[in-house]
Amino acid sequence: MRFPNNEKKNPARTVALSGILIALSLIFGYVERLIPLPVPIPGVKPGLANLVTLTGLFFLSPLRVFIILIARILLSAFLFGNLAALLYSLAGGILSFFVMLFVKQSKKTTGLGVSIAGGTAHNVGQFIVAAMVLNTKALIYYFAPLIIAGALCGALLGVIFLAVSKYLKGKTP
Repeated sequence: MRFPNNEKKNPARTVALSGILIALSLIFGYVERLIPLPVPIPGVKPGLANLVTLTGLFFLSPLRVFIILIARILLSAFLFGNLAALLYSLAGGILSFFVMLFVKQSKKTTGLGVSIAGGTAHNVGQFIVAAMVLNTKALIYYFAPLIIAGALCGALLGVIFLAVSKYLKGKTP
């Protein structure tokens, strides 16, 4: 797969690539739902669909990546989830996107660091929604394991990203 260097030169290619990336992220999310993880923390997933967001941040414009992210979250909620899943996914996805964009722009970290920050931020965003919805102080005991799981899953995705990015044309992360 070759990523376009300038989206304005070939808008049709950019739209086609965006569609492919949305479809790929939906497939990753669906496959992830089929494979239960043997972890004692409810709701923990590796976040395979976030590989598309992470990769996009290194090869596409931030606006294009954000559009792909929002489209993926909305389509995934309609296809596989519900309103609650949509709220949690939007909170986690949007916070994760902006944190990854900020960390990437600091240019002091690699794709691995960006991914760890994104995984952690995703879980923080979901925790904030859970705190507002559930309105209980007992939820605080869930915070530390959730942050650790986000960092570990982010590290796993970062390693996958670094391996895959070697084969994509464009900037090397």
